[in-house]
Amino acid sequence: MTSKSVATALTLYRSRTLTLEQAATVGGCSAEQLEESARAFAPVSSRTLADD
Repeated sequence: MTSKSVATALTLYRSRTLTLEQAATVGGCSAEQLEESARAFAPVSSRTLADD
């Protein structure tokens, strides 16, 4: 599992080209590992509680 293959798999999954399981196969990892990576690469919200 390389960072490039995981990034490609995440891109394909997020664009709904592949299912999570298919993207994990492309990325060379398990679906659970891909989900974990997706959370790590998730965009961070610029909103904070102080904004409310």
